[in-house]
Amino acid sequence: MPKKNVIIIGAAGRDFHNFNVYFRNNPAYNVVAFTAAQIPDIADKKYPKELAGELYPDGIRIYDQKELPRLIREFDVHECIFAYSDVHYVDLMNLAAEINALGASFTLMGLKDTMLKSTRPVIATGAVRTGGGKSEASRRIVDELHDLGLKVIAIRHPMPYGDLVKQAVQRFATVEDLQKHKCTIEEMEEYEPHVVRNTVIYSGIDYEAILRQAESENPDVILWDGGNNDFPFIKPDLMITMVDAQRAGHEVLYYPGETTLRIADVVVFNKIESGDLDDLLMVRENVAKVNPDALVIDAVSPTFIDNPEQIRGKRVLVIEEGPTVTHGEVEYNYGALAALKYGAAELVDPRPYAVGKLKETFEIYPELGPILPSMGYSDQQIADLEKTVANTPCDLVVIATPIDLKRVIKIDKPSVKVGYELQEIGCPTFKKVIGDFAKKHNLK
Repeated sequence: MPKKNVIIIGAAGRDFHNFNVYFRNNPAYNVVAFTAAQIPDIADKKYPKELAGELYPDGIRIYDQKELPRLIREFDVHECIFAYSDVHYVDLMNLAAEINALGASFTLMGLKDTMLKSTRPVIATGAVRTGGGKSEASRRIVDELHDLGLKVIAIRHPMPYGDLVKQAVQRFATVEDLQKHKCTIEEMEEYEPHVVRNTVIYSGIDYEAILRQAESENPDVILWDGGNNDFPFIKPDLMITMVDAQRAGHEVLYYPGETTLRIADVVVFNKIESGDLDDLLMVRENVAKVNPDALVIDAVSPTFIDNPEQIRGKRVLVIEEGPTVTHGEVEYNYGALAALKYGAAELVDPRPYAVGKLKETFEIYPELGPILPSMGYSDQQIADLEKTVANTPCDLVVIATPIDLKRVIKIDKPSVKVGYELQEIGCPTFKKVIGDFAKKHNLK
């Protein structure tokens, strides 16, 4: 049988994982290309030969997704594998129709072909959309496990945007490790909250190698800390999925968020303090339809600010976590809501003052509200973020990123930091859920 020519459509995350676990050593397929979307500056690189395996001695080229029709024709492609997250069903099936019309098959890979099996008990967090509160939930799970005296190691969904060979297996145990591995702002926002809790966190590209190295440290529990609205790379023993009423209906309209919802053992209705009642009821009805057996936790994510009185009457520039407000489509998040709560006179729109990569971000995501996303996938983006903050005329900068952004960029204006943690309303609680999990798996 001749090999099938394949293109993997991705965004430097699940696409690499699917290749590693299914295609890398599979003689029935010839992966002719990856394509890239969502994340800037991925295209025109190569998936390196050191990671691609013996069947790909030259590595595999990564192209911009816009080139997909040409690539299908040029390489006589039989099958396109879609492998990234936070995509509306209409956009997903428009792409499928385009690919089918060009003669190729369109494939979404499932759990059996892509999930690794751990020798340790695994808890996984996920969400139906980016920005649903996975990070707060993961932090809370770690705290509950630590309170039980258990050792937990976290494994994070990939964010490999630099030297892919060096990023095959990354281990973070200290804040200094973030600097050593030259982490982007997005990476720091995800890793730092774990290391400051004395929790080791792994990430990278080769998740078989990552998982086995994490297991070698003898944790009681492995926490899969999900990314975007993707389902886990590691088979979970307990799946916790976040939904929120800020984007009601999205839980059954975006890929692969609905998959993540359908496999949930526990569904957390987060941010219910900021959602409309009718929207919350819509989400509850949709969850009940697709996963009626899931345990439901109600939660809020209150904000905490030192010296909130500084906000009142000020013209403020709000900096929000990047992915949440870009492809996560959350128009206003913690920073903007906190600024309004404490009496800001105005949310200053940064768009007229944006430069370089930040200006491009606003062009790609025109629906963004008057906030500044903390984009920092490259040195150039970080420099452009710093310049945009300096350009924007405001009295105060409200920083609502999970890290101390002033450690990464210079901010020459007064600022306040917004923190946020997850709190349950009523019962059941995370303490109960994690306690029952520990008993079930005889963890002491």
